[in-house]
Amino acid sequence: RRLAPLNEDNGRFLLLAALIAAYLSAGATVFSALESPSEAAAQLRWNRTLHNFSRIFNISLPELRAFLRSYEAAMAAGIRVDALRPRWDFPGAFYFVGTVVSTIGFGMTTPATVAGKVFLIVYGLFGCAGTILFFNLFLERIISLLAFIMKACHERQLRRSGLLPPNFRRGPAISGVGSLVGWKPSVYHVMLILGIFAITLSCCASAMYTAVEGWNYVDSLYYCFVTFSTIGFGDLVSSQNAAYQNQGLYRFGNFIFILMGVCCIYSLFNVISIVIKQVLNWVLKKFECRCCPKCHKSSARLGRRNAITPGARLRRHNISMDADGQYDSDTEGRRLSGEMISMRELTASNKVSLAILQKQLSETANGYPRNVCINTRQNGFSAGVGALAIMNNRLAETSDSR
Repeated sequence: RRLAPLNEDNGRFLLLAALIAAYLSAGATVFSALESPSEAAAQLRWNRTLHNFSRIFNISLPELRAFLRSYEAAMAAGIRVDALRPRWDFPGAFYFVGTVVSTIGFGMTTPATVAGKVFLIVYGLFGCAGTILFFNLFLERIISLLAFIMKACHERQLRRSGLLPPNFRRGPAISGVGSLVGWKPSVYHVMLILGIFAITLSCCASAMYTAVEGWNYVDSLYYCFVTFSTIGFGDLVSSQNAAYQNQGLYRFGNFIFILMGVCCIYSLFNVISIVIKQVLNWVLKKFECRCCPKCHKSSARLGRRNAITPGARLRRHNISMDADGQYDSDTEGRRLSGEMISMRELTASNKVSLAILQKQLSETANGYPRNVCINTRQNGFSAGVGALAIMNNRLAETSDSR
């Protein structure tokens, strides 16, 4: 028995997995070529320095290496040569739990006791889940806000072009304006706005870190991206010196920048993931059309210009009726050819579509959740869950009807 072909979701998943593997391989190749020579040169300099120090001060290499291991252990515990702020006072512990639940995980502070490590497992389980929920709710609200603003700009543009009456107001009268029925904000416009906001936020935060921490601007931008994207290498960590000028104000600003940066970059990542999904869908369609000869035949037979084609179930039903040779009228015969549906079905479909589009427009503009699914044949998970479902519900290019 021949196996069933992969559906669209599985094909998209496998294609994305292959692209991620290729992306990882390409990234590893580039970073290996860039950083490997520098690492080898640094290792050579360190070995030379170590041998020179051992010879000048008459210290054996094993003793010197044992001392350096003790120093590395002290660094892991948070001890530095220069004076640093306490790691486990309340502000330091608050900074630590913030990096835990946001999954940043700088690594400059870690629990040393068994009780602390066990508590971290339980604490991080619920903390990370709650923070992810907070990010999704932030995404939903920022998309609703952008939808409201973009819709207002769209209405203003329609008024200038004369397509919208000057006395138009939001409300039941919206159903009478055909140019606004079913309108949604573009995912590309939302991505552009979020990208501009993320860049502006990173530039402002980098200016603050450059002035307060003494880093150069490129290092500050690097720190902002690593932190806001929750990568959190820990090679640069803010607010770690023992004292700062206007320390309380700086800690508050640091907290606000990190919170807003993580939320904004999370939202931007989800919008970019939608664009990537659309590219994958386009690739799958191109691949299917090139590899399946039947696709060309069916599209040449059914995909005629200015023809309204019914769904797959209706076509299968019509084909079975065609085999029996029973036609009630010329209209019914044209329906069975797959070119046109009956006027009764067309009228009913238009009424349902109009009601759904009116509801979509009202809820998108006012930020209400959608309870109507256009494609009733899909299950509850077809539109995605979490951030993906939010984007599918509120942005134009992610709708199934497009």
